Amino acid sequence: MRVLSVDLGTSNTVAVLSAHGRPPRVIEVDGSSTMPSAVFATEDGAIIVGRDAERRARLDPSRFEPNPKRRIDEGTLLLGETIITVTDAMAAVLHRVAEETTRQLGGVQPDEVRLTHPAQWGTTRCNVLLSAARLAGFGSNLVLVPEPVAAAAHFASFPDRSLPQGRALAVYDLGAGTFDCAIVGATQSGFAVLAEDGLADLGGLDVDEALLEHVGRQVSNKDPQRWQALLRPTTTADRRTQRTLREDVREAKEVLSRHVQTEVPMPEPFADVLVTRQELEALTRPSLRRSVEMLAALLQANGMTPQHLAGLYLVGGSSRLPLVASLIGEQLNVVATSLDQPETAVALGAHHVPRDGAALRTGDLGGIPPQAAFGPPQPMAQPPAPPGPQQPSRRPGRRPWLIGGSIAAAVLLVAVVVLAAVLGGGGGVPTAEQCRDTTTQDAAGFTPCLNRLAGDLPERSNCVPGWQRFVAGLRDLDGTVVSCAEGNPNEDTLVIYTHLGSPEEARQRADLLLMFHGATGDQVQANWSGNGYSGHYRAVTGKTTGTLVFTVTDRPVVGMVLAPNQDGRLTPDALADDFERTVQPGAA
Repeated sequence: MRVLSVDLGTSNTVAVLSAHGRPPRVIEVDGSSTMPSAVFATEDGAIIVGRDAERRARLDPSRFEPNPKRRIDEGTLLLGETIITVTDAMAAVLHRVAEETTRQLGGVQPDEVRLTHPAQWGTTRCNVLLSAARLAGFGSNLVLVPEPVAAAAHFASFPDRSLPQGRALAVYDLGAGTFDCAIVGATQSGFAVLAEDGLADLGGLDVDEALLEHVGRQVSNKDPQRWQALLRPTTTADRRTQRTLREDVREAKEVLSRHVQTEVPMPEPFADVLVTRQELEALTRPSLRRSVEMLAALLQANGMTPQHLAGLYLVGGSSRLPLVASLIGEQLNVVATSLDQPETAVALGAHHVPRDGAALRTGDLGGIPPQAAFGPPQPMAQPPAPPGPQQPSRRPGRRPWLIGGSIAAAVLLVAVVVLAAVLGGGGGVPTAEQCRDTTTQDAAGFTPCLNRLAGDLPERSNCVPGWQRFVAGLRDLDGTVVSCAEGNPNEDTLVIYTHLGSPEEARQRADLLLMFHGATGDQVQANWSGNGYSGHYRAVTGKTTGTLVFTVTDRPVVGMVLAPNQDGRLTPDALADDFERTVQPGAA
C-alpha cells in the first residue's frame, strides 16, 4: 500500500511516502526535504509555488504570498491585481507535492493520503484543507491527523523512546505561524488528544519581525524616511529590497540557533548590523515564556505534572531556538526532547498513527481523568476542591473553550473523524445527493433530510414552516426553515431546523447563528449521533438566551436550539444535556 503523509506548514511543506513495504521516507521536492508553502500569481492567472514562487517574487513581490496557511480565515488573497482563493493557493502547493510523488512512484498515485493539521482547527479550516487536497488531485481516500497525535507517534517510533499504553506525552509545537501545545495519551486504540491550547500570535514569523524591528532601531536614525519606505514599500524596487532584507533577517535568526553572533546584511545607505544570540533571546524571552507558561497551565488544568509524562517533545522548526529548551527546563524542571529534524517530525509521525485512532479525544477514554489514566498518582499537598453547585461536571467527549474578547484565534476543537466520515444511504437515511432536494416537503415544511434530523421531535412539538419567533437579522436568511416549540414559542425553548444548499453553507450558518447569539463566553462542544446521522454541536449561554447549534456531516442541514435564560442560571453544559436528552434525534 502506498501511503503519503503531508504536513502543509505555514512556511514549509513536508511530504513523507511509504511504498512497496519500505520504511517512510521524506519526498524531496526541488532537491530539498522541505518545500516553501509560498505561492506566486502570474498575470495570466497561473499559480507558481515553492522555490519557483520565491524566485518570481524578486521580480514582483506584490504577486507573492509566502504564508497562505496563515491567511486561511480570509478566504481570498489579492496578489497583484489577481484574486485567488486560499483553497486554490493551498491546492497549488499540494498539487506540486502530488506531481513529485506520482513521478517518484512511476506514474502511480498513492492509495491513501494523510493530511496533518493543528489540533485546534475547526470544521471550516479542516474543510478548506480537504477541499485543497481534492483539488490537488489526491482523490477521496483522505485521512486527517491532528499534529500532536502525529508528533506523539513519531516520538514513540524511536527504539530508545516509548509511549506505552497508559502514558502521556506533552507536545510543544512552535512553527512558523503559530504555537500549539497538547497532552497526548497512548490508549489501546491509538493516541488520544487529552487537552490542547495555543497562541495564534507566536511563531517563527513573529520572531523574525521582532529581530527586524531590533535591526531597524540600530540603523533607522541614519535615514528614517528611507527606512519607512522599506517597511511600507510602494514601488517594485522597494518591495524587492524589503523581501531581501526579510530573508536575511530570517537567516540570521537561524544562524543564531547555532552560533552566538552573526551579521545582517543591510541595503544602502545602511551599514550591516551585528546581532547576538543574547540580543535575540532578550527580544523573544517574554513571548516564549508565555508559551511555556501556557503548557504548564495546560498540565495543571488537567491535574498532571511533568513527572506524569513519558516525555516533552519539541516539534516545529522554531523549536530549534536554544531559549525554548532553557525556558522549559526553568519552568517545568524537565529536559525537553528533540529528535531528528523537528520540521519533519509531524509528517513522519503521521505514518505511525493507526487510521482508526487518528481522531481519538478525551471522550474516548470513558470519562477517566487524565491524571488517573495516564501516569502515576500526582502527589498533592491538599485534595482538589469539589466542584461548586453551579459547576456541573462535564460529560466525556465535551470540550470547553473560551472566546476571549480580543483573542481572535480561539477556534473550535472539532473531532476529525466527523469531518472525514461519509455517511451511507442505507436504512432510509437520505444520501448526500438526496439531501440536495428541498422541493419535497411535508405539511410542517420538513424536507426528507430535515425530517431525519428532527427525529420524533415533531410528534412531541408544534412544528410549522418558517420562524415561530421573530428574530431580527435572522428571519430573512435563506434556506428552508421549520421551527418547533412544545409550548409558547415566544417564551419556551424553540428548535429551528434549516435546509441549505450545501454542507459548507450549513456550517457557515451554524457559525453565524452562534456568533449572532453572543458566542463570547464559555462554550461546550461535542459530537453527536443518532437516527443514521452524526455530526457536531456547540452550546453557549448569554444573559437572556442559551443557544446550541448542531450540524450533520456531509449534509446541508443545521439545527438551532434557543432556550430562555432569564435568571442567568442556564449553563452550556445544562443546555447540552437537554439537547442530548430531548432534541438529539434518536435520544428520546
